[in-house]
Amino acid sequence: MNLPAPFVLSNRALLGNEAYEELLAALQQEPPVSIRMNPAKQPDEPIRASLSEVPWCSTGHYLDQRLTFTFDPLFHAGCYYVQEASSMFLEQALKRYMPDDRVTMLDLCAAPGGKSTHARSVLPEGSLLVANEVIRNRSQILAENLAKWGHPDVVVTNSDPSDFTSLTSFFNVILVDAPCSGEGMFRKDPNAIDEWSPENVEICQQRQQRILSDIWPCLRPGGILIYSTCTYNTKENEENVQWMCNRFGAEVLEVDVPSGWGITGNLLPDADFPVYRFFPHHTRGEGFFLAILRKPETGSEDHVPTFFSADNTAFKRKDKRAVAAPVLVSKEHLATAKAWLLQPDAYQLSISGTIVSAFNHSQLQQLATLSSVLRIVQAGIIIGEVKGKDVIPHHSLAMSSALRPGSFPTREVSYEQAIAYLRKEAISLPETAPRGYVLLTYKAVPIGFVKNIGNRANNLYPQEWRIRSGYMPEEVRMLF
Repeated sequence: MNLPAPFVLSNRALLGNEAYEELLAALQQEPPVSIRMNPAKQPDEPIRASLSEVPWCSTGHYLDQRLTFTFDPLFHAGCYYVQEASSMFLEQALKRYMPDDRVTMLDLCAAPGGKSTHARSVLPEGSLLVANEVIRNRSQILAENLAKWGHPDVVVTNSDPSDFTSLTSFFNVILVDAPCSGEGMFRKDPNAIDEWSPENVEICQQRQQRILSDIWPCLRPGGILIYSTCTYNTKENEENVQWMCNRFGAEVLEVDVPSGWGITGNLLPDADFPVYRFFPHHTRGEGFFLAILRKPETGSEDHVPTFFSADNTAFKRKDKRAVAAPVLVSKEHLATAKAWLLQPDAYQLSISGTIVSAFNHSQLQQLATLSSVLRIVQAGIIIGEVKGKDVIPHHSLAMSSALRPGSFPTREVSYEQAIAYLRKEAISLPETAPRGYVLLTYKAVPIGFVKNIGNRANNLYPQEWRIRSGYMPEEVRMLF
């Protein structure tokens, strides 16, 4: 591995010669493969792959070899997420400092969705997760991964961090997984080596501080900000944490970490606040840094968030932009779509153009406020699309835990049929299959809808999500 000379020098100074040589040796090895299971979606079959536990994540597992994820229908169904093990440490921070009651959490730099899906599984029920991505095409990927994960209480946004600033004291918990110089990804991504330079480290630190300055007002007094990067240097890590303490009066918090986990602490001279560093020569994973900061309890009336009533009547707001009330679906469409939900009275249904969506009644105030200042990509569940008198069920409904069992006839499909479906190819069902909309399952897990018209079944899988690879390995290695 041809590492830049300034990187070598700075990390020798940071770690010492012996530890740096251990790091260098670790970077020559194959990176471990890890996944995180979705506790809400598990097939009724034993796992075939050999697994060992990620010690800091209750649903994280290492694999002894890389599987053929692209050609595993259960991967596309959201049964698990392929995620780097070190970043799963987020769970420890959330479980230690998250309130017992429902919270409103922001994942500010969320794409492609690993930490968002993880947070959504850990948050108390009734909580709202806002997952944001500033780059438009990446926000679509984020929305796809969260839809597959299946939890309804999620809003996906596509906005700059500065757009959030007026949402004063809106969030209990904020995660800033900041864009960084990517030193911790050198083993997995050789392009990160080519893009690295001392100048880029400085640029990243400045960008991170701008992001933190933009988002800090959005955190409620006493709320928690989790700051993380995938880099090694102190400029983007400890020095930024020290900067937040000095600038905002933040308190750095600690979690209990068993020594056997191999996590490294603070490497900034003359600084003793707790941080959590993952080095591949000490932990089984890539480079990662995390710190937990609490906002001082110094709130005032100026920190009351802008909220709206359920009918979108503002009772406190600081901006002048109007929020359009949702257009309600017709009674016929409403009755059809509502019957598909497990707890229909928990949701308000609305229509935008021809798309019918459902959003949790208890979170309508938050959604109205978010909609007044942010670009919403997706909120709640897309139930279906209105075409004439019909409502065509949407794929996100098939993926959602809010789908009422028995709403649609189901048909279990073979592996070959599942892959054909995920490639958006034609599907044939038995003559005994009912006409109309049918929910396909693979190993008892929903994978999506078809419309059975007798001689064929129209494939309703989203075109943009289809498997594009024309090549399938002779040996397909899967988790189940």
